[in-house]
Amino acid sequence: MSTLRMAAASAEFGRDIEEGFATVERLVKEARGEGVRLLALPEACLGGYLLSLEGGAEGETEGDTEADAGPPALALDGPEIRRLAALAGEMTLVAGYCEADGDARYNSVVCVTGDGVLGNHRKVHQPLGENASYASGDRFHAFDTPVGRIGMMICYDKAFPESARALALDGAEIGVVVSAWPGSRTNAASDLADDRWKRRFDLFDRARALENQIVWVSANQSGTFGSLRFVGSAKVVDPGGDVLADTGVGPGLAIAELDVARALMTARRAMGHLRDRRPDAYTYAGAART
Repeated sequence: MSTLRMAAASAEFGRDIEEGFATVERLVKEARGEGVRLLALPEACLGGYLLSLEGGAEGETEGDTEADAGPPALALDGPEIRRLAALAGEMTLVAGYCEADGDARYNSVVCVTGDGVLGNHRKVHQPLGENASYASGDRFHAFDTPVGRIGMMICYDKAFPESARALALDGAEIGVVVSAWPGSRTNAASDLADDRWKRRFDLFDRARALENQIVWVSANQSGTFGSLRFVGSAKVVDPGGDVLADTGVGPGLAIAELDVARALMTARRAMGHLRDRRPDAYTYAGAART
């Protein structure tokens, strides 16, 4: 069995695509220098996220007088994604972007290597005002990559156990979640390390890894954008729910090395959560109506 060196990034991204690519290139170079073969970058790293979750992409930031047009919409088969793949080279690289599909716009995440696109996911669960800016995806699926079978999700997707469970049941060995997860806007903590939304972010990461007994790679935006202050906290979690590496609330790379196959086998040897499921028991009175 062989080990996999993987990393999740905590980094700040804005509207400017060229600046975004400069940051991507820097992070890829840093990760490559550390021997990383799987690198996860945050949600919306190509073109930035929304300025606010209250008014959608066209909402104004506090103190601003100009409305924001929102992130630039990029085609999955367009030049920006090809450029991302070229930067990836031999590395398996995961990055968030705004996807254009006809008139629709999706909050999406793509997985690439130098050979091209390996997988793409459109965010399914939309918090607060996000549906004013994006259409919603409708499925979760895993796919094969040079570093193993991966399943992807975006930010709020991880708040729903069904998302990660669907990926695990589709054979995902590694769950990769990319986020633009902010700190709380009400009763905000002066120190992000004490923020209650950060605690939720961390709890979801550990719970999703443990309940599905998979490796979990979680990237997030850091810094501020519009009215949002992101909690960073990129991390790698093992199948037992233990955090192997964590950036804290600042920018950086959380890097960990793990024999994925052995870690999954060890975690599932005695109590296999996927094996021991009882789907016939998971019913409730209102199931027929939902």
